[in-house]
Amino acid sequence: MRLRILDLLLEQGPLSYTELMTAMRLSPSRDAGRFAYHLKLLLKEDLMEPDVKTKKYHLSDLGRMLMDVTEDIEERVSRRRRLMVRTSRLAMEEFDRNRIAESLVREAGVPAGEAQMIARETERRLQGFRTRYLTAPLIRELVNAVLLEKGHEEYRHKLTRLGLPVYDVTQLVRSAGEEGLGAGAVHGAAGDAVIEEYTLLNVLPRDVADAHLSGALHLQNLGCWILKPQEFVHDLRFFLQWGLNPGGTASTGLPLPPPRSFESALQVASNVLRIGATETSGEQSLDFFNVFLAPFTRGLPAERIEESLRFFIEDLNQSLSVRGSPVEASLGLELAVPEFLGEVEAPGPGGEPAGNYAGFAEESRLLASVLLKVMRAGDGGRPVFNPGLVVKLRPEALDDEECEPLLRRCHRLASEFGTPCFANLCFEGQEGASYAATGSRFPSDWTGDPELDALRTGSLDSVVVNLPRVSYDAGKKRSRFFELLDERLEMALRALEIKYRTIRQRAREGLLPFLTQKGGGDQYLRLENASRLVSLVGLNEAVRSLSGAWMHEDEEALGLAEEVGGYLLQSVQGSAKRPETRVYPSLSPSPEAARRLAELDVERYGWGQVSVQGTKDHPFYTDAAALPLGANVPLAERLATEARFHQLTPGGHLAIIQLADQEQDPEGLLSATRRLVKAHRVGLYAYSRNIVHCGRCRKAFQGTPSKCPDCGSVSALAGFSRLSAKYLPTPRWPPAQLLALSRRASYVPASA
Repeated sequence: MRLRILDLLLEQGPLSYTELMTAMRLSPSRDAGRFAYHLKLLLKEDLMEPDVKTKKYHLSDLGRMLMDVTEDIEERVSRRRRLMVRTSRLAMEEFDRNRIAESLVREAGVPAGEAQMIARETERRLQGFRTRYLTAPLIRELVNAVLLEKGHEEYRHKLTRLGLPVYDVTQLVRSAGEEGLGAGAVHGAAGDAVIEEYTLLNVLPRDVADAHLSGALHLQNLGCWILKPQEFVHDLRFFLQWGLNPGGTASTGLPLPPPRSFESALQVASNVLRIGATETSGEQSLDFFNVFLAPFTRGLPAERIEESLRFFIEDLNQSLSVRGSPVEASLGLELAVPEFLGEVEAPGPGGEPAGNYAGFAEESRLLASVLLKVMRAGDGGRPVFNPGLVVKLRPEALDDEECEPLLRRCHRLASEFGTPCFANLCFEGQEGASYAATGSRFPSDWTGDPELDALRTGSLDSVVVNLPRVSYDAGKKRSRFFELLDERLEMALRALEIKYRTIRQRAREGLLPFLTQKGGGDQYLRLENASRLVSLVGLNEAVRSLSGAWMHEDEEALGLAEEVGGYLLQSVQGSAKRPETRVYPSLSPSPEAARRLAELDVERYGWGQVSVQGTKDHPFYTDAAALPLGANVPLAERLATEARFHQLTPGGHLAIIQLADQEQDPEGLLSATRRLVKAHRVGLYAYSRNIVHCGRCRKAFQGTPSKCPDCGSVSALAGFSRLSAKYLPTPRWPPAQLLALSRRASYVPASA
């Protein structure tokens, strides 16, 4: 009985007289005398001590020692088989409960006494298992179960093991193989899963994590949330002047000196993107690409420039990111040298000054012209979709006769393959803006200097606000809608602040050595100028839920959408604080969020309550554009609507003009562009095409034919279309988006 009393105190901690009797199933009327006798002996021998305040008994140090000795004797006498553990160090070791106690203290901060109690209880349960060996994950799961039973949820939270179940890894390997993504995609996805769990459990506040999991919010790039910024806009001049340092004192990569030829300058650009892909989770942009490289092309024949650029494009598409996919990039093309760069000193071969950029206008146009030629078709006649091209349309370039051939070449490429995006910089507020082909926008409104605001910085990341969910949660009441919207915005901004602080910490820890390298004493990364994006998904569906009509069906619904957009812009801009809180609302594309959030809302509210695009099996919300691409409205009306919301989303936007599956006149497209930039304040737009490529006859065709128009092949056909911002092979499209592709409203702008 005395051993049982001590064992209870060791296992459960301090207990009162009554609690001890109850735990031992003793009767107060029948067993009180016997129990009191044993209790008195234990107190006399200093094996337990009373607590006057709590009126409870607890083990003394001597009592704890006695119980340890007793357990050793029990084990030796009973000759119980020893448990073997397959550890995380890939070794077989004898089970030792003290290691459990040590882990509880070290990892979760459990008091030593309580840790020993939990370890003993875990061991007792493990002894009942009939298994040849135990595993570290199994022991951890059992410890967590004991913690939950004892009400220690916070300890369990800290002790949770991160990783994927065996089934999930098996499915991941299988799906990657079916999609032809390669082993790197499996490795990257598995790593992302661990970081996602870690971020949700240990970095984000509980309410923010719950909002993401439930679908009220969607945190983009959660697998890299605490490690990398999302997008980055490089300044090639830094590397052309100072050379290329792979970064980090422990790096085995050889630094490259400032390039001395056009070929070596392109090699530097290629390496910048390749190394930068390890420290960013999304798109990288090389803005002013043809302007910054122009000094290296002086005196070179067009044939040599073309050969070098073709190798650069091919090399870029063969360079794989950490996820096993090609490094994705955007190239910003200028039709004429911008005024704010005209008098800037240009680094030339060897990093030496080469004169002002205004003196290289002819070379920059030639470089752009040759690049557009190279982008028309790669090896085997297949269209080149990477890198994305962003053609800058400035008033001075549109009125310059010397830029006319370039404009025609841009629109010829657009009419054939729809690859370039066009940045409309012809209205107030757009003069110094830069764009990525993903739709991200970097305005010059932070410091007022286009170079400081848009170069060597980028987008930290974006949090998507599920606007339809706000409406459903508000019971479709407008007043309640804006109250809940404020709550969601507060959580989104809090998450972005955490992202900023963690990325700043990663930079200090040396985990971003390439981006934080210095040249001439100046750090490359301008983290304080990076934008934070609050992205909108489902504005169209939220308005339908609140008003009963789609935006394109009713002027009142459209007005409500503008009211929501204006409210978001005002709220988000009110939270921006210099010098480190640069935040914008955005309509940046997010197909994953559009699908995930719609599916969660259907599960939660049912089809009778939700408004979605797609089908019952594969719903999704409108993303990127304000109007869904399936809305059958005249092109001028679509552009006018998109222009309204481009003004309300300065962090990013993209208007997609789906071209009809027929031959399009390049001159007609150019005329449509001239009308567009004058009539509409659309910031970024793209003419989009459906393309198929036949691997047998090595030709590309417009439209979505089921067999090759030339050779009749079916299996050799590969389809490509623009999913939101980027072209993707249609087999990799989500089923709902693939179905919606055939229902997109299409246009012939030349005849408009």
